[in-house]
Amino acid sequence: MKAYLILEDGSVYEGKSIGAVRDCTCEIVFNTSTVGYVETLSDPSYYGQGVVLTYPIIGSYGVNLSDMESERIWAKCLIVRELSEAASNFRMEITLSDYLCRYGVTGIEGIDTRALARKLRDKGSMAGFVTTSYFELDEVLGKLKEYKSKNAVKAVTSVSPRHIEGDGKKVAVLDCGVKNSVLDKLSERGLDITVYPAVTSAEEILSGNIDGIIISNGPGNPEENAELIETVKKLYEKDIPMMGLELGHELLALATESATVKMERGHRGSNYPVKFIEKNKVYITSQNHGYVVDKVSDKAEVICYNINDSSVEGLRYKGKNVVSYQFAPGAETSFIFDEFVSMMGGSENA
Repeated sequence: MKAYLILEDGSVYEGKSIGAVRDCTCEIVFNTSTVGYVETLSDPSYYGQGVVLTYPIIGSYGVNLSDMESERIWAKCLIVRELSEAASNFRMEITLSDYLCRYGVTGIEGIDTRALARKLRDKGSMAGFVTTSYFELDEVLGKLKEYKSKNAVKAVTSVSPRHIEGDGKKVAVLDCGVKNSVLDKLSERGLDITVYPAVTSAEEILSGNIDGIIISNGPGNPEENAELIETVKKLYEKDIPMMGLELGHELLALATESATVKMERGHRGSNYPVKFIEKNKVYITSQNHGYVVDKVSDKAEVICYNINDSSVEGLRYKGKNVVSYQFAPGAETSFIFDEFVSMMGGSENA
């Protein structure tokens, strides 16, 4: 079945429908990773977005549901050059096509995704519409110019608190769209974790007699979360070790008089080089964000930056046991969790 992608600049791409057959309006962004499509699609930080994968063949190793970063797919659409008809892997449970259908997510293949990525790189991310039906271009463009994703964090956060038992320090995770991999890395260190919905008050979080706080990753424009920023500000004012990750990094910045700005194309992929100033080392990181800390207040100092564009990747807050990072901690950078445990007075193998 034919499918069409229409961008807000008037570009029209024709391809073939994959996944669920349904219309979709979303922000179109590109990701340069060669693997990890299961994790990408289920990352809550992709809420409201259509993901263009630049690697030419996608789906060759199928889907293992245990690799999902949350309980469902959050991306609204998948755009690929070619969906692999054959999938083979000893861990495979279902195909990528079945994965999309299971969660009612539409997609399109047969698009020159590298050319599309170049357009998004040069012109910036833009709204797009995917359909298998006849459309009036002027009508679609009018709707795309008005499109805006709202209340992203409220859409992805947990409904109620949940506890992950451990025998180590007690950690509160403010869930702005937390990924399973973050919780897994905390659990591996024996921490006793309580995950709180993003709408939870600072008073309720602090009543848990906690040793540390994680402000998690999540989607959307950080500046739209006025109530959440106030909660983070109240938590920051307490002498409790705290770490912000991705969106959490941006929320901490806004809560402490720094500023954020929307990037033209964002950072989305698994090969972004970040230099840690004190270590004098560069680490390759996985990233997914469309906003960045722009102006740093005198309450914080930059501890790492992006080699490609010099954007802020990490902050340490003066006189506080508080740090934040713009990237998703992976194998190379998992030491930041050990450092967080040390900040709470525990051993790095807690």
